[in-house]
Amino acid sequence: MNIICAVSTAPGVGGIAVVRLSGRDANVLAERFLNRRLSPRMATFCELRDDDELVDEVVATFFEGPHSYTGEDVVEVSCHGSMFIQQRVLQLFIDAGARLAEPGEFTQRAFMNGRLDLSQAEAVADLVESRSGLSHRLAISQMRGGYALELESLRQQLIDATALLELELDFSDEDLEFVSRDRVSHMVADLKDRVGKLVDSFQMGNAVKHGIPVAIVGRPNAGKSSLLNALLKEDRAIVSDIPGTTRDTIEETMTIDGITFRFIDTAGLRKSVDPIEDLGFKRAIKSAQQASIILYVHPVTVPFTESAIGDITYITDQCDMREKHLFVVHNKCDLPHESNPSGHIVSAKEGIGIDSLMQSLVKVARKDASQNDGVLLTNARHYEAMQRVLAALGEVQKDLDAGLTPDLVVINLRDALYHLGTITGKVTSDEVLSSIFSRFCVGK
Repeated sequence: MNIICAVSTAPGVGGIAVVRLSGRDANVLAERFLNRRLSPRMATFCELRDDDELVDEVVATFFEGPHSYTGEDVVEVSCHGSMFIQQRVLQLFIDAGARLAEPGEFTQRAFMNGRLDLSQAEAVADLVESRSGLSHRLAISQMRGGYALELESLRQQLIDATALLELELDFSDEDLEFVSRDRVSHMVADLKDRVGKLVDSFQMGNAVKHGIPVAIVGRPNAGKSSLLNALLKEDRAIVSDIPGTTRDTIEETMTIDGITFRFIDTAGLRKSVDPIEDLGFKRAIKSAQQASIILYVHPVTVPFTESAIGDITYITDQCDMREKHLFVVHNKCDLPHESNPSGHIVSAKEGIGIDSLMQSLVKVARKDASQNDGVLLTNARHYEAMQRVLAALGEVQKDLDAGLTPDLVVINLRDALYHLGTITGKVTSDEVLSSIFSRFCVGK
């Protein structure tokens, strides 16, 4: 009997706890303590007993395989949330022949039984860990197969290109060409474009998953720390009229309209003989390089002259701006000023224009998240595999341009297929599976 069991609810005391069993005839094992027959897809109120002793009054739900999460017989016992009761129920099931599940083993069984592919299984973990509305929607989309469909479409296109060339190998003695090299070249170019877009989406996908990084940069005394405090609506950073107060990065997370942002206050953009302040300047540039959104803060009381333009030029020269957005934020509008600049005009001190700025951040984040029809790479393992797919396709293109024979071109096509297969689990190893599912919580 290969039945696993675990508490699937969060550790600790609560109103209800769920103990889950999965495996062939899991219902038969559970019924020994429930003294009731369980019907598939029905919740049954039962007394859970250890011989004649009443342990708890519970609700047991039976999902008959293969129509269950794992594809096996699954029983979920909802008991009261006492830690004593949870452990007592678990111990009864273990003593009867079940064993405690390993981390992620329920989802691993769902993968092994064909209920989920590997990318969908990993999306389950992302769903459990989602911290915002956007990351939740992305995880739901991937778990329900939106991402898997795109991967399967890519895989089928790769198979088609490979099959066309391999067909020629079967008739190599007759020197037949079943498909023009131009057609194969166009297929490979289309694949490279689609895979390249997925690779490029990783920065945004990773940002959605962990929080979109927003670097707040500008000259000393521009009001960067005040802007951070205004965005967070709390006094997180020290504010002072003394230039160079902020010498290191200060980072805080905030969710706005279902999107998590990581705001990073940085040291002033001023090179200094002070080694500490100079290090802060370098860290500010590094934060801008790693950010998805850059807020360049400039006091509206100071003319927007060549120095500010020089700062922005320097930032854009140091950063890859293809996947970034730069906002110029004119601060201190509550003070007397003559200019009427374009961009976001705010007063961090008085809170003027802050809501408008926040909505602009939400707007660009949602727009970026919708690229590729919302199919984004969020997993570093997938990103690495896709980079290898892209590299293999680049080699295929070189082979075609060089006029190599089909048997040589097919080698790199198969290589691309292999790396794509590692994402969905078409090609995998026990070591990879162990690494992936060990990061899940027990009971999932």
